[in-house]
Amino acid sequence: MTKRISPVADQKKEKTGKTTASKRLEKVKIAVNPRIDAKKNLKSKKTVFKTASSNVRITKDGVKETRPSNFLEFTVDKECNMMQFVQEKMQGISRNKAKSILTGQGITVNNQIITRFDHLLKVGEKVKISKHKRSQELKNQFVKMVYEDRWIMVIEKNVGVLSMGNSSNTFCVKTILDDYLKKKHLKCTAHVVHRLDRDTSGLMIYAKTQEAQDILEENWHDIVTDRRYIAVVYGAMEENSGSIESWLKDNKAFVTYSSPQDNGGKYALTYYRTIKVGQEFSLVELKLDTGRKNQIRVHMSDLSHPVVGDVKYGMGSSPIGRLALHAFRLNFYHPITNEMLTFETPYPKPFIHLVR
Repeated sequence: MTKRISPVADQKKEKTGKTTASKRLEKVKIAVNPRIDAKKNLKSKKTVFKTASSNVRITKDGVKETRPSNFLEFTVDKECNMMQFVQEKMQGISRNKAKSILTGQGITVNNQIITRFDHLLKVGEKVKISKHKRSQELKNQFVKMVYEDRWIMVIEKNVGVLSMGNSSNTFCVKTILDDYLKKKHLKCTAHVVHRLDRDTSGLMIYAKTQEAQDILEENWHDIVTDRRYIAVVYGAMEENSGSIESWLKDNKAFVTYSSPQDNGGKYALTYYRTIKVGQEFSLVELKLDTGRKNQIRVHMSDLSHPVVGDVKYGMGSSPIGRLALHAFRLNFYHPITNEMLTFETPYPKPFIHLVR
């Protein structure tokens, strides 16, 4: 069932001041005109970002700056496993050296870090091999490093940890990343750009520089092109796809409630697609048009199909011992290089098992 309320225009806040990266921000805003004309917007993105490369950036003075790449770049021309590919392209390299580069997170395939030597490569994939061994690897049960460069990090957050704490002593993803960067002797910290709930797992971006953070925050809706979640919900979904929109507002107990009319809250729009329907549960893919607090959880509750394990807006019980919500896809333009980056994780196996 598609739940539709009267459509409203997405409002943009006026900018009242310039950040430290103001010139850079102005260039991004000129290049990508936010949501004024959908067709023009899409066209401008393709035009501006398609030709940018990872070793070329625009300085604050508007000058193109080319830096030597720290990676050797290849295109896969035949199907093979990673070890075969590395040994063929890096002539003379030993298996131990190749494994060292892999375990040190020195190889990416289509911008995603690969550490398995038996990973199967497909024709046309882009492989980057670091010229230097990466000795400092992030090892933490709550955070997995998916991608990292000098400006940003893309991580996969586990359940049970906050994205950011209320104080410097709070254990959270930010403190984990700050400690990781300190051990690498880097003079930077993790800058929070967006958040996931404590009990939600999935992909997130953290900035390593103030400039990258400013650009991501100021241009989030233009830079991020696709952000999707997978959820297990109670009951059998009635429709294959649809959308739900409402206004979300917190009450005095900080519980977000939904209204079909403008109640002074924030407008929220969620698209959903049913992947599979089981006897008790349904597997649903969700795409956010807006990113409000608890948006997916509230909207699925509005549809009478609350997310499994949701204590706040659902039944609370969970056969898998966690909230069944995972951010599995994150596509965005790099805030500095303008390169399109795409990241995707598999659906969590416990989610799939629930809807068999």
